[in-house]
Amino acid sequence: MNTTLLVVDDDDEIRELLCDYLTDAGYQVLAAVDGKQMHAQLTRHKVDLVVLDLMLPGADGLSLCRQLQAQPGLAVVMLSARGSTLDRIIGLEVGADDYLAKPFEPRELVARIKAVLRRPHRLEVEPDTSDSEPQLFAGFRLDHVKRLLVHPDGQAFNLPRSDYRVLRELLDANNRVVSRDHLTRSAFGRDHLPDDRSVDMCISRLRQQLRRAPGQGVQILTIRNEGYLLSLAREALGA
Repeated sequence: MNTTLLVVDDDDEIRELLCDYLTDAGYQVLAAVDGKQMHAQLTRHKVDLVVLDLMLPGADGLSLCRQLQAQPGLAVVMLSARGSTLDRIIGLEVGADDYLAKPFEPRELVARIKAVLRRPHRLEVEPDTSDSEPQLFAGFRLDHVKRLLVHPDGQAFNLPRSDYRVLRELLDANNRVVSRDHLTRSAFGRDHLPDDRSVDMCISRLRQQLRRAPGQGVQILTIRNEGYLLSLAREALGA
């Protein structure tokens, strides 16, 4: 199968059981007990997908999932004893490709891993932006190489990968509405789910960024039953 998984769980019994089951399913499987070991494994090996427990010593699974967003093409399936809708939404919002509540049937985990790995966006690497010029709009500057949003006053903020992708799609739409389905696929590499508010959270954070510079003639509008629109005043284009 030539697919490498990394299981990150501090429970020795669960970690070993998962490694054995996933190995029997045909995957090459690595293991780690915490974030430090996870990063060490990622440095030494090319990993396709991380099975990441939420509750870990030191940095928790949410923090580690955010860190993993810096690695293009790396998928994450999060495991947690917390199975509420809110917990699932938070897990997906920080970048997990799927979220599975404990206890779970190992066959379901394998099925979800296969589904995530089949998603076309996970087969592609991040577009090469090394030669991209910063994009200017309404006094802001979006640095595509560093994912920096530079405000009119010169303050620079590093955007999470998902927020950057959403903003990039809205700018590329050129004053057209972009659907939640499209933004979810672009930002997270998966289909939009009925209770999925991941894109809404990205939009909320981007709106906070734009509000830091009032009077610039730029806002993100919610278009009911359609999606989102980045509205730029005519004089703000290319400013």
